[in-house]
Amino acid sequence: MTSTRNGTGRILRVAGPLVEAEHVGGTAMHDLVALGEGELPGEVVAIRDTVDTIQAYEYTGGLAPGMPCRPLGRPLSAALGPGLLGGIFDGLLRPLKAAGTWLGPGAAGRGGDEEPGWSFTPRAAEGERVGPGDVLGEIHDAGPLPLPVLVPPGCAGAVERIAAPGRLTADDAVATVAGTVIPLTARWPVRTPRPVRERLHTAGALNTGQRAIDLLFPVALGSTVAVPGGFGTGKTVLLQQIAKWCDADVIVYVGCGERGNEMADVIQEFGALSDPRTGGRLADRTVIVANTSNMPMMAREASVHTGVTVAEYFRDMGLHVVVIADSTSRWAEALREFASRTGALPAEEGYPAGLASAIAAFYERAGAVTTLGGRTGSVTVIGAVSPPGGDMAEPVTAHTQRFVRCLWTLDRELAYARHYPAVSWAESFSRDTEALDAHHATTDDPDRPARRARVAALLAEADRLADLVDLLGITALPARERVSVLGGRLVREGVLQQSALSERDAYSGTEKTAALAEAVLAVVARCHELADAGVPAAHIEEVDFSPVLRAREEAGPHDAATVDALRATMLARLGEVS
Repeated sequence: MTSTRNGTGRILRVAGPLVEAEHVGGTAMHDLVALGEGELPGEVVAIRDTVDTIQAYEYTGGLAPGMPCRPLGRPLSAALGPGLLGGIFDGLLRPLKAAGTWLGPGAAGRGGDEEPGWSFTPRAAEGERVGPGDVLGEIHDAGPLPLPVLVPPGCAGAVERIAAPGRLTADDAVATVAGTVIPLTARWPVRTPRPVRERLHTAGALNTGQRAIDLLFPVALGSTVAVPGGFGTGKTVLLQQIAKWCDADVIVYVGCGERGNEMADVIQEFGALSDPRTGGRLADRTVIVANTSNMPMMAREASVHTGVTVAEYFRDMGLHVVVIADSTSRWAEALREFASRTGALPAEEGYPAGLASAIAAFYERAGAVTTLGGRTGSVTVIGAVSPPGGDMAEPVTAHTQRFVRCLWTLDRELAYARHYPAVSWAESFSRDTEALDAHHATTDDPDRPARRARVAALLAEADRLADLVDLLGITALPARERVSVLGGRLVREGVLQQSALSERDAYSGTEKTAALAEAVLAVVARCHELADAGVPAAHIEEVDFSPVLRAREEAGPHDAATVDALRATMLARLGEVS
């Protein structure tokens, strides 16, 4: 029999994060429930006859049949407000600031200092008519960015009341619009995309500061990227570099099932790094969702949706946001483990049959949009993929490649040769290049498409000749082809390589990237001219190319002038070859 006394049912079975309980009238799919005396959070994922299947978001040790299961009457939601920037949260967006070394059930989000509140300045007047996305006021002391307080979706009408200038806490009311009280911090279901007025084709390029990406495989604002790579290929370091240096307004870093020490490094580095855009700390415009491998498994499944929901909240303010999920493979493993406990029919390699739909639903929440308030904002999603044994044909990697716009494949051989970032120019792609080329043609750099094509052609030619060199030796090749092999090395070492530990080259601005590429292309072109003029290839190979190779370290992040000077030095040196 189903108990409806006080709207509370009983737990029937517990199997790890899977809990079965009596169905209580009015409970719907994806509703939250409180499990046991400790009221551990869980979410209804299936309703069958008189039994609800629930995925628990906490460790279920101590739960037993017969304990209460109380529906909360709302879906899993994230609290969105000014306290997010600079914060560290678990997969359900509960603050971890005051948590201990080890999290017990229900420990996240409890205790800590009293919230001091934020300074509010009204921007709307009583009697004014407003609609979804309109600005009611601003918060100026919740980070380096002024944060507008917006009318929520579905709310429109006259402003009946607006808060006076002063300090507000998270639960305080900002305004009353058409009888609806609007709090400073509001909840939004994490699995429901926030509405927009219009999706845009492109809003420009996201400059990552990593030359191998910005030059060969650029990504547009609002696009999607997968970064597959086996163990030791540098995924985490590359994603951290993008988080540190890309020109997004807000970074949402989701540590989804990764090792705790890696997350600790991320938090420590972000806290110590200066923000080149604001002069403050980079952490002050970063939201970190930390759900590491030793934290509850199903909270890991929710963490990626939580991260995108936070990103959409800032996007609606007219900001450009990057979501970095490290890694989606651990998220998919959580789906597989829970599916096996529910007895769902397994598909390839034991993953649930709905894996492709789940991956698509995650990446489809990216996009450049016109918000309900008429502003332009974007959410760019970058997801790491960790294929077991480096198998790029495994289900998560294969399905992800179907849904993303850019693929930055990390090559094990490049990583073992200490070529970082180890982005494979043969196995990566970007479907954003055409739109971005059209954008750059009318703005800042019309020569970018031709430059990228010349670099890609030089790398492809060098790769084609590499097998012949291994088989026959470099001396068996004609002079022009020997120069092409040399040109490939100059591009790899002088342009694509980049050290995350270098103060001068960890970040490369668009001016420096263009100057380095043009310098190497000019040097290679001159070498080809010498070879065509009959100069022996051995004489060309004996030239000291250090001026063009050391340019990336000698020039600062935006210093194209130093690169141009070293290019001139190198060309003058080649002019003496005979």
